[in-house]
Amino acid sequence: MLLTNTLLSIVTTTTLLLSHSTKALEIDLDDIDSLRNATSLVAYGLMDYYTGNQYGKTIGMFSDPYYWWEAGGAWGSMLDYWYYMDNDTYNDEIMAALLHQTGDNNDYVPLNQSTTEGNDDQAFWGIAVMTAAERNFTNPPEDSPQWLYLAQAVFNTMALRWDGDTCGGGLRWQIFVWNSGYDYKNTVSNGALFHMAARLARYTGNQSYVDWAEKVYDWMYEVGLVSNGSSMFVYDGVNIANNCSTITPYQWTYNHGLVMAGAAYLYNFTENEVWHNRTKMLVDASTVFFNNSIMYEAACQGPNSCNTDQRSFKAYFSRFLGATAQLVPETRSKILPLINASAIAAGKSCSGGTDGHTCGLNWFIGDWDGMYGLGEQMCALEVMVNTRCLHKPAPYTSTNGGSSVGDGAAGTEHHPTNLAPLHITKGSRAGAGIITAVIGISILACALWLVF
Repeated sequence: MLLTNTLLSIVTTTTLLLSHSTKALEIDLDDIDSLRNATSLVAYGLMDYYTGNQYGKTIGMFSDPYYWWEAGGAWGSMLDYWYYMDNDTYNDEIMAALLHQTGDNNDYVPLNQSTTEGNDDQAFWGIAVMTAAERNFTNPPEDSPQWLYLAQAVFNTMALRWDGDTCGGGLRWQIFVWNSGYDYKNTVSNGALFHMAARLARYTGNQSYVDWAEKVYDWMYEVGLVSNGSSMFVYDGVNIANNCSTITPYQWTYNHGLVMAGAAYLYNFTENEVWHNRTKMLVDASTVFFNNSIMYEAACQGPNSCNTDQRSFKAYFSRFLGATAQLVPETRSKILPLINASAIAAGKSCSGGTDGHTCGLNWFIGDWDGMYGLGEQMCALEVMVNTRCLHKPAPYTSTNGGSSVGDGAAGTEHHPTNLAPLHITKGSRAGAGIITAVIGISILACALWLVF
């Protein structure tokens, strides 16, 4: 089977290479129509991997081998596409996906993921609905959980897993003890908790989220996941076996972006110079992910070892760079040239496949590199649309345009409290009484039958 799959992969790649069109997506950043035309092709290619509209498939999910977490990341990318490009083509799919995957408790722990889901997996769906709230995306029907509620439920359920018994705090990578990685406290889980707290603080104005953000950041800093040298680098994680004293030193774009943008949200809300300085230092340190102003995944792209997940990381980094530029004006002179150069290079990589606009992983070569997938499409789309980050308002809050409503206790109740109250009529009560009576008689009859 392994040999068969390998041969199939070779044949598929060869077919794509032979059909390769050399016409790249040439982007004129001063021409919004040029950018809209290019991103529409990239978004269409991204949605080629979506299977939720197919018979028998799950709404919200993409084709194999893309895991559930990356689906949450992809819908966040499609929200950015809608917002920055003013294109609502896929809004129905976005709405359906974000609502279908909420799970029975509306906290993004659905049954189809409830034995394998990690804290970071849940977080990326939470980040998507937080984006929906901040962008004032169409609110769900009144009898459905609202965007802010869902984001708060994700944050609350993650915060309840804070593990003070080992290493003085931190979130474990995995939620369930039987999953590999339960003994690892990684930056993406903790960084996402910090990031969500910062965004919820700014949106709601609630100081308790600031307190949580400071708690998570301080722990990450103390164990060394955020370095304390002249360059503020962000590392992958720590193992609890040695009291979190040995750091896994990989640097990933999405980890850096989570912490950087979280600091930017906090500074924008609190106006605290501590967060201002941290944001600027993190922006300065982010240059480790650029070569000649073009973005790349430094930990794996050079040796060509990026796995399926890692091939999507630049998408989130681009998103968080755009948000940081919106929220902290002093960072714009450094961020925008990097986004713009990377967007032009990414467009040149989108010249492959049978459609002629499949995007690649390597943006240095001015052409398609033969790589393709959901992650590659997401990365190219996000960096392109974020060239318009200063042409749109910064993320809304509940006081300046955000209309989504929530509940500070979201995710901690047995039954969600943010659903619209049902209108109970006399007929409904009568019907309920009849059903109750029938059930009661049935139980009594079964009991008598067993006795006699």
